[in-house]
Parts: sequence; C-alpha cells; structure tokens
Amino acid sequence: MKLEDLKKEMPFKWRVQSTTQYGASCVAYIDARDVQDKLDEVCGHLWQSRYSEHKGNLFCEIGIKIGDEWVWRSDCGTESNVEKEKGEASDSFKRAAVMWGIGRFLYKKEIVKLDAMKNKHGKYQASYNGKLLYANQITKACNYKIESK
Repeated sequence: MKLEDLKKEMPFKWRVQSTTQYGASCVAYIDARDVQDKLDEVCGHLWQSRYSEHKGNLFCEIGIKIGDEWVWRSDCGTESNVEKEKGEASDSFKRAAVMWGIGRFLYKKEIVKLDAMKNKHGKYQASYNGKLLYANQITKACNYKIESK
C-alpha cells in the first residue's frame, strides 16, 4: 500500500457554487463514491469510516490500517441544500478524506466563471452561448471554457 497514491489527481467534475447577474462561479469536486473508490484502490479492505457528533457538528473519521495499527483522520461537514443530513455526512466524509490527501489537488483548481441568464422562474442560472445549463452540462461547459483559453 502506497499512501502517497491517495494524493494523486483523479477524475473530477464541476458544479456551480454561486450564481448572480454577473455570472456563475464553478468549482471542481469529487463525490463520496469517488473517494470510496480511491480508498479501495489504494488501501484495499484496510480502511473504514465512522461518524460521531461533537457540539452539534457531524464528524467523519477515516481510518487506514498501517502495519498493526489503525490511524484515524477526521473533519466535520456542513449540511447541503438538498437532503441536508445526507449532504452533511457526505461532506464530512470527503473532508476527512482530504486529511489523507484525497482530492486535495482540487483546492489548486481555479474557479471557472460562466455566463448567467434568468430562467423561467426569474432566477439567474449558468448559461453558455445564450442557453441555460443544467447540472449535467456544467462539467462539459467548464472543461470547454478551460480548453479554449
């Protein structure tokens, strides 16, 4: 097991972090299943996670068995706008993984700025070439914007 492999860049996606009349700011991310796959790839069955609550915050600990000892690293998460409890658990898991180096490369990625326009509900939404973008289109638009620089 080479723990340094946890820090290697891996495939990632883009999501909208915020949108105003001036544009949509997009950030790179990986999801919890990507983290699980990376742990499986590098550590095999020698990793585990557990959750606990401290002062109202949900913490996740990720343990990796190194030699005869379990080594734990943890962080807390924040609720998401959708399925807040599930989002908080996923966020704490991904943040604990960063403590092992998984996904840390994402923090070096620049924020990608896309255009925005009003949707049928009058709210600003990411757009590209005058067309509204939906969640499944954001990664493609961000990658195209980066490549065309």
